[in-house]
Amino acid sequence: MTDVVIPSPGESITEVTLGQWQHQDGEWVEKDDLLCEIESDKATLELLAPAAGAFKSAVGGGSEQRVGTVVAKIDTKAAKPAVVKTSAASASAISEPKVTSVARKLAADRGVDLTRVEGTGPSGRVTREDVERRIENAGAGKVDSAGAGARPGSAVTTTFGTAPTGTAAIGSRAARRERVPKIRQRIAERLVEAQHSAAMLTTFNECDMSEVMRLRTEHKDAFEKRHSVGLGFMGFFVRACVGALRAFPKVNAYLLGDEFEFHDYCDVSVAVGTDRGLVVPVLRNAESMSFADIEQRIRELAAKARDGKLTVDEMTGGTFTITNGGVYGSLMSTPILNAPQAAILGMHAIKRRAVEDPAHAGQVAIRPMMYLALSYDHRIIDGSEAVSFLVHVKQCIEQPERMLIGL
Repeated sequence: MTDVVIPSPGESITEVTLGQWQHQDGEWVEKDDLLCEIESDKATLELLAPAAGAFKSAVGGGSEQRVGTVVAKIDTKAAKPAVVKTSAASASAISEPKVTSVARKLAADRGVDLTRVEGTGPSGRVTREDVERRIENAGAGKVDSAGAGARPGSAVTTTFGTAPTGTAAIGSRAARRERVPKIRQRIAERLVEAQHSAAMLTTFNECDMSEVMRLRTEHKDAFEKRHSVGLGFMGFFVRACVGALRAFPKVNAYLLGDEFEFHDYCDVSVAVGTDRGLVVPVLRNAESMSFADIEQRIRELAAKARDGKLTVDEMTGGTFTITNGGVYGSLMSTPILNAPQAAILGMHAIKRRAVEDPAHAGQVAIRPMMYLALSYDHRIIDGSEAVSFLVHVKQCIEQPERMLIGL
């Protein structure tokens, strides 16, 4: 017998939630077959079969388990049946290859016929990268007519249950309860902790997006052709914040007990919304990254976040956070600190408003404006520093050339 043990998703994580088993007791599994997914408060991982043999679960799916617990066994001495049975969750032995759950969901969303995808994972399993490669080769949109793309308003099925996305019937008084995912529990704990442990204040400003929008319009095609990634707003804001962090080092610091911990590097966390909650993957050493590096890394991390593939290391250790509520239409908000960080910048929706034309005093112009919010820990950062930091960001966005000459 070979034990199937809950691995450690990362330092300080001691308990995980076991997903639903993908195989019935007695079914034959090959080495590296997907057994289930395990969810921690920071990441979701796949639990793979350590050996080929007959599968036997030791605990029920959906249960809470501690790291190191034996949750199943593989009878490696069992005789492999002539016809291998497959569970409903696994791929069909005849018409479909072995597929990871993440790849299956992506294929369903994009209409990819999995029988046409060559698997490069363990034992020929189709991975997310294989599906993405198929999509890129075939072009944008629905890839295969045989694919069953997700319909708007349909239910989204995951290993941990079915989350209805449609609208309930009018007059219905039905109620339901769903288990709160561990990552959502952890988000709640951290947000409450930040409000209780920090002297949090928020200062506001607004910036004229005209110059950044002009630069994007003029250079986006050439930028994408050279770097194979789009030129977004986030690259400008990350660069602007890096300059401000280096000018005001307390904004980039931690308060640990009775000591300040200053950082000579800028590890910028960028908030990404997923169906499991908000996660904040980190851009390591953002001060040394070009616009293309920033945009490429954000795209990579956002894709991993949506697929539940972020590692614990990719979500921890940031020194400053940027969150963009504008993508959801937010006009103004007060973002909550991402402890132990000292500050977080909130971006918002761009709205054309009447403002005084800086080039012609006393005249009014219609400009694309964005409200900026900086929430900060007043125990570390004085009000003057917070305001000056936000003004620095505003100046860099309104005059992007400042970022080229280090102002």
